[in-house]
Amino acid sequence: MIEFLEMALHYLVEAAIPIFELIGVGIIIVSGVQGFYSYVCRKPDTKLSLAKGLAMGLEFKLGSEILRTVVVREWTEIATVAGIIALRASLTFLIHWEIKEEEKGIDMD
Repeated sequence: MIEFLEMALHYLVEAAIPIFELIGVGIIIVSGVQGFYSYVCRKPDTKLSLAKGLAMGLEFKLGSEILRTVVVREWTEIATVAGIIALRASLTFLIHWEIKEEEKGIDMD
């Protein structure tokens, strides 16, 4: 029974990883296109909306990497995934910090 549940979890995670990756990439692409359009139209909240879209896309990509830790079996794979998670988490942190700073700037105006 345990082996069946482990195998089912493995397949579920293997199916969810590319879905989360695809959602993340889609959000980043849509945000980039919207950001470019906002830039061309000279909208004042361009930077803020682009940063929010990038942060959301990175959150999905980070989620897929966290799921990937469930299926890795070797220490070298774990180290690689941990490095990717640390990089994406730091990027997400920096983008959220930028969003807060941008929102403070808008509130001051």
